[in-house]
Amino acid sequence: MIDDPDEYFTKGCGRCARFATPDCSARQWIAGLDRLRRICLDMGLRETVKWAHPTYMHAGRNIAILGAFRGDFRLSFMNPALLEDTEGVLEPQGPNSRTPGTIRFTDVAQVGHMEPVIRAYGRQLMVHAEAGTRPPKVQSEIEMPDELSNAIDADPELAEAFFALTPGRRNSYLFNINQAKQSATRVKRIEKFRDKIIAGKGAMER
Repeated sequence: MIDDPDEYFTKGCGRCARFATPDCSARQWIAGLDRLRRICLDMGLRETVKWAHPTYMHAGRNIAILGAFRGDFRLSFMNPALLEDTEGVLEPQGPNSRTPGTIRFTDVAQVGHMEPVIRAYGRQLMVHAEAGTRPPKVQSEIEMPDELSNAIDADPELAEAFFALTPGRRNSYLFNINQAKQSATRVKRIEKFRDKIIAGKGAMER
């Protein structure tokens, strides 16, 4: 993976086999990415690389990061819970994102139209960075699937162990089990996880 932002704009991120080839998503959207880069630098943000992508910082805080995919390129704001999306343009970065913080582009000309919004939202986060403001902590409730509820009701040992887990470990199981589309698959996952739950471990722990 890259560690120099200039490499991203000439070769890509280095995270897949398309790196440094014409098929790289960053190469396909380079004109738009260049325009976003110029906006961020013109705002006085410091450019660096994090997670193999150009990242823009202010007052020691991450402000925004660039990315490119097959179907679009994007600017994602960090700590989006601090943003007032007055223009209603922000989208979730992914299916598990709690707070919308991304502007997606499918045409280079869109960057010019969105530049005033990009600057305004960037300034919001710069002010928060200077003030040291932190986004509010959000306690997310993940729905317990019926299959797990039934298993807990029928298995006192499992119930005691599950509710003794930390909230993060409980959520790791809820998320993993809920990802299964079929009830039978959810039941199999619960059976597979039982020993780990009894041992007090999270779903991804060994």
